[in-house]
Amino acid sequence: MGVSDCIRRIGGMALVVMLIASMVMPCLAFATDNDLGSVDEPTAGASGTGEQQTTNGVTVSSEGDSALISGCSFGISDFYRAQAGSNKAIGDRYWGYNYYIGTEPDNLAVISTGAYAVVYVPKATQEAFGFLYDSHNAQDYLKRYFIALDDVNAKGSSRLANVPKWYFTQEQSYEVDGVVFNFGQELAEGRYYAYVIGTDGSDVTSKANSDRIKLEFADFARAVPPSDVNIVQATTGLAWLGNFLATMDYSPLWVTLRTTLVAIIFIFVLGLAAAYFTMRISPRAQSIFDAIFTIPMVLPPTVCGFLLLLAFGRSTPVGQWFIDVGFPLVFSWQATVIAAVVVAFPLMYRSSRGAFENLDPNMLDAARTLGWSNLRIFFKLMLPLAWSSIAAATVLAYARALGEFGATLFLAGNYAGVTRTIPIAIYFEWMNGNTDIAIFWTIVIIIFSFIVIMFINLWSSRTTKYRRRQNPKKKRDALHDTGAPQMEGGLESAIATEDAGLPEELRP
Repeated sequence: MGVSDCIRRIGGMALVVMLIASMVMPCLAFATDNDLGSVDEPTAGASGTGEQQTTNGVTVSSEGDSALISGCSFGISDFYRAQAGSNKAIGDRYWGYNYYIGTEPDNLAVISTGAYAVVYVPKATQEAFGFLYDSHNAQDYLKRYFIALDDVNAKGSSRLANVPKWYFTQEQSYEVDGVVFNFGQELAEGRYYAYVIGTDGSDVTSKANSDRIKLEFADFARAVPPSDVNIVQATTGLAWLGNFLATMDYSPLWVTLRTTLVAIIFIFVLGLAAAYFTMRISPRAQSIFDAIFTIPMVLPPTVCGFLLLLAFGRSTPVGQWFIDVGFPLVFSWQATVIAAVVVAFPLMYRSSRGAFENLDPNMLDAARTLGWSNLRIFFKLMLPLAWSSIAAATVLAYARALGEFGATLFLAGNYAGVTRTIPIAIYFEWMNGNTDIAIFWTIVIIIFSFIVIMFINLWSSRTTKYRRRQNPKKKRDALHDTGAPQMEGGLESAIATEDAGLPEELRP
């Protein structure tokens, strides 16, 4: 097969994959549209369409952060939903379960417990737009705004529309059944929070608390003049695709490529060295080391990650040593490489060892009788003859490192541009409801893996032709079947040509 044929095959297969992807994405888009329901009854996950929506008289921007109601004296901007808060102390004091608002105190806020929601309407907002928080019209507008925006941002989680009871307040502290809701509190310099705590200062999320509640989420937004709300018409078709690609964060791709390329070098060298090492020790020691080298393949990736965290964590001597030398290992990019090496190493080791064991020992002994050193036998004889299996092992190890998730998340965490690889990005984008981005990265990793594997396989097959040798009788039969002329010595010459791949001293 010529080089041009290989390129055409790779291009054709890549085209097939892209055609399949182009059929899958519209199907997923249609599935999202079917889940929207009617415009009179919004449902969670509607933001997946990326279209401007009008729900219950509320026009929501395509980004899901702004909204307008015709005839209302105010609009909403800078909306965001906090799916979870923090139960840790701020500074040197425990304030309760808290949500960070930002650097401005006068924000509209809603905290939901599932059973009821508490809505905070700052006095400054009421004065600016001339309404009272306890008037029916103002409460109706606020409920419609928050329900519409929350539905777009709920991403399949609990929805504000399902909360049966609402409380409205203009006070920064509001009590409901022994639970105090606090809003717009400056708990750190220039940083404002909303927090929930018991009247006695206790943790209301604790199971031991008699006033325990479940805090589901919190919504925050700013009231602005309607003229300040910019409802952008959503793009569609190629324009949407161009905007999607232009605004995409491509850092997971670069982190993944850098991690796997560095990891595969270590995996290749360590796997071959371990396979060669276990072949030269006693059977009893061989069983012990084989179990040690193989166990990461048996353990779940999360267990591997947890063990690595125990070994290299900041509280361990090894982890502390790295910190002392100014090179903290955990939650760094180097940790992604370590995780990928550990989980993919067994595939390289097992396949390489099997390839070495299948070599003819008589041929190795013959090389030794000719005075070859072990190093020369390894590089000149064992590697070339086992290269087909080693190449396959390299591909498998690379694919395993490319898809590593559990151990990487444990040891390296999820830091955009640093440790967020494509598998981690797919998981967290999907969890955050960004289905389009998750689908994009899924297609990228499928196409990338497919091209790399095909390239390595084709290259490997071209470098190991001398191993695909038939016996003379089969070759003669093949020549007779094809009607090829039987030239004297032709078959022997062909065999000799294939044997030319062996070292000169060992050719028949």
